[in-house]
Amino acid sequence: MEKLTLEEAKRLNATMVTEDHLLLHAANVSACMGAFAEHFGEDKEHWEAVGWLHDYDFEKFPEEHLQHTEEPLRQAGVPEEDIRAILCHGYTLRNDVKPETLMEKSLFTVDELSGIIQAAARMRPMGITDLEVPSFMKKFKDKKFAAKCNRELILKGCEMLGMDLREVSEIAIRGMKAHADELRLGPKA
Repeated sequence: MEKLTLEEAKRLNATMVTEDHLLLHAANVSACMGAFAEHFGEDKEHWEAVGWLHDYDFEKFPEEHLQHTEEPLRQAGVPEEDIRAILCHGYTLRNDVKPETLMEKSLFTVDELSGIIQAAARMRPMGITDLEVPSFMKKFKDKKFAAKCNRELILKGCEMLGMDLREVSEIAIRGMKAHADELRLGPKA
């Protein structure tokens, strides 16, 4: 395949991922990646596809995450640049594949960031639909809120992108707002 499509990413991911929370995480990261592609003038669906597939082996191999990704995806015909982008989101935690391209740096950053945004949106009566950056920043600064999300990695990713946290958060929130219903982050009934 010339480049990974969203349809193919969803098909491949479904062969390994069945847990609802992991599928939701894939959708969140995909939505963020689409917004970053638009921001950088890149191919939105391609970036969404890479975001969707980024945790391909996590459900089956949580302790060996990303060690069971490269070969199966290569055999499935996923392009090398997309495999490398997926491996990069494990930089410093799982491997030493340093993010270098805008796609790689964006994925590295939004993997954790999307979790905090999702948690913040879930606490609001209107979900993500009226979440603004200042409200998000308060949650981000509260280390006890969404404590499992690694803020240091997010800040490192912002630094790699040469952007501040506010700008990065604004893009990610915008991407997730566009998919509010699919992400189950719409207004509560």
